[in-house]
Amino acid sequence: MDLVNHLEGRLLFAVPKKGRLNQATLDLLSGSDIQFRRETRLDIALVKNHDLALVFLPAADIPTFVGEGRVDLGITGRDQVAEHEALSPPTEDTGVEEVLDLGFGKCSLQVQVPEKGSITHAKELVGMNVVTSFVGLTEKYFAHLEGQEHQNGVMNGDVPLKHKLRTKIKYVGGSVEAACALGVADGIVDLVESGETMKAAGLKAIDTVVDSKAVLIKSKHPSNQKLVDLIASRIRGVISAQKYVLCQYNVPRTLLEAATHITPGKRAPTVTALEEEDWVAVSSMVEKNRIATVMDELTAVGATDILVLDIANSRTD
Repeated sequence: MDLVNHLEGRLLFAVPKKGRLNQATLDLLSGSDIQFRRETRLDIALVKNHDLALVFLPAADIPTFVGEGRVDLGITGRDQVAEHEALSPPTEDTGVEEVLDLGFGKCSLQVQVPEKGSITHAKELVGMNVVTSFVGLTEKYFAHLEGQEHQNGVMNGDVPLKHKLRTKIKYVGGSVEAACALGVADGIVDLVESGETMKAAGLKAIDTVVDSKAVLIKSKHPSNQKLVDLIASRIRGVISAQKYVLCQYNVPRTLLEAATHITPGKRAPTVTALEEEDWVAVSSMVEKNRIATVMDELTAVGATDILVLDIANSRTD
């Protein structure tokens, strides 16, 4: 198969090839009915039911490929987008546009130091050794700290240029959390999800550089904006379905106002008259993480026959 010819005319969609965002992204594509088969060892997969091709890339590289217009769409972490823009500031034609917050992959890029050490504030690391995989954001962060430090000095509060940084930023591609224990660094800047790895390494967080989630991004000049909008709409529907359940119940009409105050729905609840006089059936979308409390409150106001149904997909504003 001449893969280059098959890619011609297709929208290119970059997805994480491995790591913490990979499986959640694949689940999202499946829920959006993006049908593909990835051959072993191939990082490109043709989508069967759309003029679309998936390109499997490291999450850190996706903002570069999207930002330069090499691919049209991508899913990556907001931290990776921020790192890319710190190193390559966007222009009128380059850079990425965030289409959608996907809600998964929550983490924070944090400044960390040894738990048993004496450092308690990030400004105490100025002039010391700091190790990170996020050189752009770390240099920007410490440039700001050093700029503040010199606010009344020669820099007059300006952010210093890279070569003026007194803090020594070193790049390490992996196992950043080991840098302090091995004597390579006085502090690190690294991603924290649950915090378990940080604690196991004897570290504590003293500041947050950026909070992150997975995001859908696009290039500034996608090859097929109509298809971009369709894919974004499908993904938005899956995310909405994951966040909500459908709550159905019966309630006397005299108690309808109190009940629908508990379940206002996305726009408004659906209310249908029952054969039994003065009773109505109500159907409303409710946030999944609130449903237990909502059911308790509905019971308390007199609703009965309360059912909760999963939503496979949706299209809502």
